[in-house]
Amino acid sequence: MTAPTDTSHAMPAHAQERLKGLRTSAHPTGVFTSDFSVNEFLLVRKAGFEPVGLCVGTCVYHVGVQYGSWSKNQEMGVLSKAMYHARELAMSRMRAEASAMNADGIVGVKLTIKRLEWDDQLLEFIAIGTGVVHGMGHQGFRAHDGGPFTSDLSGQDFWSLLHSGYRPVEMVMGSCVYHVAHRGMFSTIARAGQNVELENFTAAMYEAREIAIERMQHEAAAAKAEGVVGVDIHEGSHGWQTHVIEFFAIGTAVLPLAQEIAPDKIADPIMVLSVND
Repeated sequence: MTAPTDTSHAMPAHAQERLKGLRTSAHPTGVFTSDFSVNEFLLVRKAGFEPVGLCVGTCVYHVGVQYGSWSKNQEMGVLSKAMYHARELAMSRMRAEASAMNADGIVGVKLTIKRLEWDDQLLEFIAIGTGVVHGMGHQGFRAHDGGPFTSDLSGQDFWSLLHSGYRPVEMVMGSCVYHVAHRGMFSTIARAGQNVELENFTAAMYEAREIAIERMQHEAAAAKAEGVVGVDIHEGSHGWQTHVIEFFAIGTAVLPLAQEIAPDKIADPIMVLSVND
């Protein structure tokens, strides 16, 4: 996330009061909060970090309307910008909470979207993660702009990343809302009952994913990162008309630690199988 912290939306009074009660070096009698599992809590601490508190950002956004050609493959630029901007607002507010608690970064960020029941055109974007601080006060883990790093890595993956000689810089993302052209009646009839590739559909899906990934890659370059790990590509309609779909790419941009670890010194990963349902 390369945009500056959003200042157009004041932090709610209850959020400010909650942050005052968190456990910090200046407030040792406070409590920390996190959404870590017990194993994640253990490994984050073994990585040298301490949880400070949950960081939350939200944005209720009215997604506008855009019309496209029925028979044309094309990006829906208005919708792409809306989906990106709304996520960016939620994440910047989450990061503002992390800054307010003087966290070095945020681990385990979850970015979700839900449609609000009272209006089909309203979507709520929610970003939530756990703010952490380096136990020894090391400032070298912060993002390139000096603010908290952001990462959607789990506690286990965060520990593994650090032990491989890399650190998270920021979550990077790319969005593309795309209209996949409809087939004409004669084309549909001509290919009925045949095993045949629908080349225009293939081209549309291919291009839309590439646009989303390219934008995510551009954000990583702007963050001066070396690479992106944990990339996930989500596809969804969010209640739009048929043949309109969003491709959303997200991952964690990373950089080598100040002192890189030789490959032969990196510990082998350990497979853990859960017996829980």
